[in-house]
Amino acid sequence: MTSVTDDLPLAADFPKATVEDWRKLVDGVLKGAPFEKLVGKTYDGLKIDPLYPRAKGVAPVAGRAAAAPWQIMQRIDHPDAMAANAQALQDLENGATGLALVFAGANGARGFGLEPTADAVAKVLKDIHLDAGIGIELDIGPQSRMAAIHVAEYVKSKGLDPAACNIRFGLDPLAAGAVWGHSPYSWDEIVPPITGAIKGLAALGFKGPFASADGRVIHDAGGSEVQELAFVLACGVAYLRAIESAGVPLEQAQGMVYARLAADADQFLTMAKFRALRLLWARIETACGLTPKPLFIAADTAWRMLTQRDPYVNMLRATIATFAAGLAGANAITVLPHTLALGLPDPFARRVARNTQLLLLEESNLAKVSDPAAGAGGIETLTAQLCEAAWTLFQDSEKAGGAFAALAQGVFQSKVAATRKARDANIAKRRDVLTGASEFPNLHERETAVLTATPVALAPYGEQKYKFDPLPPIRLAQPFEALRDKSDAALKARGTRPKVFLANLGTPADFTARATFAKSFFESGGIQAVDSEGFADPAKLAAAFKASGAELACICSSDKVYAEHAEAAAKALQTEGGQHIYLAGRPAEAEAALRAAGVTGFVFAGGDALATLQDAYRRMEQA
Repeated sequence: MTSVTDDLPLAADFPKATVEDWRKLVDGVLKGAPFEKLVGKTYDGLKIDPLYPRAKGVAPVAGRAAAAPWQIMQRIDHPDAMAANAQALQDLENGATGLALVFAGANGARGFGLEPTADAVAKVLKDIHLDAGIGIELDIGPQSRMAAIHVAEYVKSKGLDPAACNIRFGLDPLAAGAVWGHSPYSWDEIVPPITGAIKGLAALGFKGPFASADGRVIHDAGGSEVQELAFVLACGVAYLRAIESAGVPLEQAQGMVYARLAADADQFLTMAKFRALRLLWARIETACGLTPKPLFIAADTAWRMLTQRDPYVNMLRATIATFAAGLAGANAITVLPHTLALGLPDPFARRVARNTQLLLLEESNLAKVSDPAAGAGGIETLTAQLCEAAWTLFQDSEKAGGAFAALAQGVFQSKVAATRKARDANIAKRRDVLTGASEFPNLHERETAVLTATPVALAPYGEQKYKFDPLPPIRLAQPFEALRDKSDAALKARGTRPKVFLANLGTPADFTARATFAKSFFESGGIQAVDSEGFADPAKLAAAFKASGAELACICSSDKVYAEHAEAAAKALQTEGGQHIYLAGRPAEAEAALRAAGVTGFVFAGGDALATLQDAYRRMEQA
């Protein structure tokens, strides 16, 4: 029997598409607007074009072994070690292939974490077969640094072969100092104990890696991809140098350092960032005279993108982030449960976090293709741009004297502060959308369940001898959530939320679009919108406003209706107590007349929504 392969070129009967053909279609849509309107920019100033040709002559970036899945990590952070152990066993029984043991005081603790004692370590690891191929990652800080020793001692006490245990010890004093903004010791004083611990663990037979270069510090603080990459390089090189200075051959030290990165909902930038780190680290290895080996990269879905409001949207964000990190070759991924910003996640939230990865691996088979982004023009270009810019910032840190000296001189902090300022401005103007918080809010959402637990209290670590600007973690939605908290407090105190009356003029065709916009605008700040039918009579409009009991009013309609009726409507609303009247839309040349008629503010796309909402609360408090 002869097998026949049919060649069916589906596009053969169509003319070949060219960039010029595409530009003609685009120019028709732009209608005279500059093409640059379609060119985006990252917070690092990197250009993102709307269309890229296929990248030629590129090879896949070496990462995980071919067709090998990443480790499905699950956070173990319950302060009660026995409860944490029960969670860990359940996670492993239901698909997790690794455990992230988060200890109190760690950068990733998020307010909770295990007690860093030998007793707590023994309890949390009870009945867990550490030599059965599961991954263990320690998330520790200076206050919980002894947890690494306790884990090692537990392994030996059970008679296990340390080399058979896949443990990443997470030693990272640089990250802790960066977050705190101080250190009790200089770098020269830090190196001996950190390298002593690494050499001691290696002597026991643990294969590591031991030291973590943690880019989450930069990402959590609102920094950019370039800044995160450069910080990882600076810290990684600092640890390599320290280990080598302690007498460890560089070829051996090479495998003692690994990286942590944050993965967020910007899919293509996340993929480019992970790919860029591998290329950058290979460049460092080559410069050290080493044969490059794929760097172990552990990923956490981003803390800063989590919202307390409408937390179920966090599931979608985490899925995109996991998808991007997985395709970009992350070796291990930890999905932050969707309720983590509200408190300690319950079993449902933990199951969703675990299953997010299981679905992508087992049903979507994402691990079956190595570096699928290879050759994709857009991602290849972004990867190259990130490499170039991150290398330049890394060189700046090297010129400053290395990672610790760069922190002391504010090399990284100044860059992060500028990026965060720009990011905050875009969030305030709702250019960067936070679904459920700054856009599409739900004032009637139900309370989300979290566990009740008492965090572990740790003593302060040392004196603040060496001080520099800190890089504290943030969540991008916090400013809008603060307004929602005010609204909740008002509801609890008096039984009603602050209200805005949507003063709709004309027919539904006239006001629906802007009324919908105004509703989302005000409710993102917890100010409940009271809808109304369309009015033509200013007196009836004013009467409806008074009957609504709303403190604020927002006139909504089309520009044509505004020209004929907005001023009369504003005056009528004023006569019925409307002291705080807004108009949905840009005022243009009519602003002076509208303000004279009683309009106190304007709400429109691109305006500073956060400032407007904060001012609205001030006005209501002064009334």
